[in-house]
Amino acid sequence: MIKKLRKNNQVLCTSRNYREVVELAKVRKVKIVLVGRHGGSDKSEKLKASLERMHHLSHLVGKFAPDLTISFCSPEAARISFGIGIRHIAFSDSPHAEAVMRLSVPFVQKLLIPWVIPKKEFVGYGIPEKDIVQYRSIDAALIAKRKSKNQSKSNYRLKDKKTILVRVEESQAAYIQSRKNTSTNIIRETVKNFSNYNIVVLGRYLSDITQLKKEFGNKIIVTDKAIDIKALFRFTDVFIGSGGTMTAEAALMGIPTISYDAVPNHIEKYLVRIGLIRRERNSKKIIKLVKKILKSDNQNLRKKAKKILNSMEDPVSKLLTAIRSV
Repeated sequence: MIKKLRKNNQVLCTSRNYREVVELAKVRKVKIVLVGRHGGSDKSEKLKASLERMHHLSHLVGKFAPDLTISFCSPEAARISFGIGIRHIAFSDSPHAEAVMRLSVPFVQKLLIPWVIPKKEFVGYGIPEKDIVQYRSIDAALIAKRKSKNQSKSNYRLKDKKTILVRVEESQAAYIQSRKNTSTNIIRETVKNFSNYNIVVLGRYLSDITQLKKEFGNKIIVTDKAIDIKALFRFTDVFIGSGGTMTAEAALMGIPTISYDAVPNHIEKYLVRIGLIRRERNSKKIIKLVKKILKSDNQNLRKKAKKILNSMEDPVSKLLTAIRSV
């Protein structure tokens, strides 16, 4: 969206100082202005970080004086835009993120959502149904369609053998009710059963990465920095994810994907329903599934994923229509 909007508009792109976003912006060569920080898992720290960020954003945005705000339902963007009197269009595929939805949705003029999520899921947060626009795509489709660098296995420290990729669950978001560390049990079982494979683990926070290295050492490959995930997916034979965006990306690229469904959501349910994702929460049963997948050629799955991915529209066209309407 940023790339397309910058062709005809002056765009100020901001983010919190959040490890994965900052590093990914460098990979994608996107210029962003860092304002504030991520508050972690503690509620009082979340509040403090949000207040500090709003204070700094109010000066930055006031000076920039935009005609429009576009956000992924950022509470700070919503409050600043409402306070200064700037029209605000937001995207969301996460009605389960109740705290964020309550603090942002009532203040936006238009809300754009994937068509697999019923509008009523957001109406309860304080936006009229007529102001919700559905697009026939899921956000991960844009990433799955994006071109990536042509890299080799050595770029990811992979040996010449099959690769199992595991994504740890979110642990610091406000919508997380319990912090079970389900992925740790899955990784333990994977290491026990697939010691002769590449086992790559994608952490989210520095605390995740430190703990994973401490427990598993050189038995697994832990990514230290944000990477071009699509390039890594080319070498991935099985993906095990928590059910979020990366799980959807893998599924749409035709990679055999297992979701341990850490945070139940509409996108994951849709992909399970159409057969692109298999859901399993039990770590021992996940291992059985992985063994079965590794023995199959999975050609039909790849063909099905490609057909579904190609049928999805570009949400930017709906965004441009929404911009004109406000």
